[in-house]
Amino acid sequence: MTALIADPYAEVAPRGRFLLGLNPLAKLAAPLPAMVMLIFVRDFVTPLALIALSYAVIAVGARLTARLALLLALALPAGVVVVAFGMSVWTDAARVDQSVTVLSLGSWTLYGGAVAIGLATALRLGAIIALALIAGLTTTGPDLVRATVQQLRVPYRIGYTALAAFRFVPRFGHELDVIRQAHRVRGSHGGRGPFAALARWWGYIVPLLAGAIRHAERVALAMDSRAFGAYSDRTERHLVPWRARDTVFTAAFWAASLGILFVLFPWQL
Repeated sequence: MTALIADPYAEVAPRGRFLLGLNPLAKLAAPLPAMVMLIFVRDFVTPLALIALSYAVIAVGARLTARLALLLALALPAGVVVVAFGMSVWTDAARVDQSVTVLSLGSWTLYGGAVAIGLATALRLGAIIALALIAGLTTTGPDLVRATVQQLRVPYRIGYTALAAFRFVPRFGHELDVIRQAHRVRGSHGGRGPFAALARWWGYIVPLLAGAIRHAERVALAMDSRAFGAYSDRTERHLVPWRARDTVFTAAFWAASLGILFVLFPWQL
């Protein structure tokens, strides 16, 4: 009987969600040309079309959770509105004072030209963020590091050191929870208010740093025991290959992005 050996750090993509099974580099390369072209776009329709394209790809290819739905339906549009208002107020009124007046409070006036500039800027930023979410919501840090090492030939000494540092973050979060519980049991640094909170956080620093140093020493010893850095390359336990579906997805997204830009041609005056 053959035992099934599973890699605990190699997540298996669920069926039916194609973005989770793609190479991380494909999900980064596909929206990259559209993100660059958005820098030079000044109209409203092109960013909206690219936002709609991003939402469609995420809705079809990613695991749609309540948090993701809130992010797409509320957080991102709310961010666009806030940035649009901020940019409208920030725009130099002397350059748009020939346009229609939208709001006037005393000597301050908000012109329609300023609103248009602010909204266009906010939509461009929103479209860039929506395109970045395609990779950001469906890619894990370890898989991204593995892909850069295996496909882009990033030196594994840099890639896996970054991966080890990336894994420090959840461990520090766990140790911080343990330290908080220990302080709570001992009744130290109780009370309310900003000074009590500052005293509590100051008490967390020393044990957290001590735990970080101990963990860093253990990781360094483990890497040395595995001859990390002794050879120019290493064998990979978990492969993140570039498959035909990655090429198809990248080409299809490039075609869709170029189609939108060609049809709308946002550089017309």
